[in-house]
Amino acid sequence: MSKKNKGNGPVQEEQQAAVEVNAAENTAPADDLDDMFDFDDDPLGATGVSRKSLVIFFLIDTSGSMKGTKMGELNTVMEELVPEIRKVGEADTEVKLAVLTFSTDVKWMYSEPIAIEDFEWARLTAKGVTSMGAAFKELNTRMSRNSFLNSPSLSFAPVIFLMTDGYPSDDYKEGLKELSTNSWYKFGLKAALGIGNEANDDMLAEFTGSADTVVHAYSGNQLAQMIKIVAVTASQIGSKSMTLADQNDAELSDEDVYASKQKMLGQQIQELVNKNEADDVSFDTGW
Repeated sequence: MSKKNKGNGPVQEEQQAAVEVNAAENTAPADDLDDMFDFDDDPLGATGVSRKSLVIFFLIDTSGSMKGTKMGELNTVMEELVPEIRKVGEADTEVKLAVLTFSTDVKWMYSEPIAIEDFEWARLTAKGVTSMGAAFKELNTRMSRNSFLNSPSLSFAPVIFLMTDGYPSDDYKEGLKELSTNSWYKFGLKAALGIGNEANDDMLAEFTGSADTVVHAYSGNQLAQMIKIVAVTASQIGSKSMTLADQNDAELSDEDVYASKQKMLGQQIQELVNKNEADDVSFDTGW
């Protein structure tokens, strides 16, 4: 699959509906990131604007090591998560879900992204090996205007959330190298969840590009907490339009805008994770 032309991809489309935000200092500390972004639900005071589309991709490990309690708890929390995601976005944002599972084979839960209002979770089962590299290649194929991102409306860069409990059984680096040429992946918001003791957070950081957007769960209660924190936070940030300007009011590059969104995602995820730990959430004894 050829690399997407930047002019036809997510970057230019997000710019069309963007809200200009003036950052007072380029060197603002991480704690002030929220103040750098001013989200305006309707910056032009207009009505009847074309709906913008946001696709949230879930990549879920369904290999044999997920069998039993892990998969049961993941199914339960995903069923609970769908109503939460329905609250994400504004009236002019159409949110869709696409779920790709990977074990010995890679499979889509549905043949196309489903609008969140109509989405029904189909409970997953676990068996086989962990073909993560094949999943990355399949995502690259489908994450294009000719396939899963063919919305006629404006499109936000997608949200991509990877969940796994172990190390890939195939060459994930080859798959990730292929996926990295995809501009929707490059500019999308990426996060990952390691499940249990065998998941490798360093490998997951290769996928997301930042350790701050990788979280870990060692028990069922933690799994529920982490999935909800990551999915809802990423969806909220992903469904907002924004650009950045430097202190001289010069518009920053597309790469800077999306890097700032990813940085914001990492900061907010870590703040929420740390808050939960500080609140002494009662976790169960694990798997």
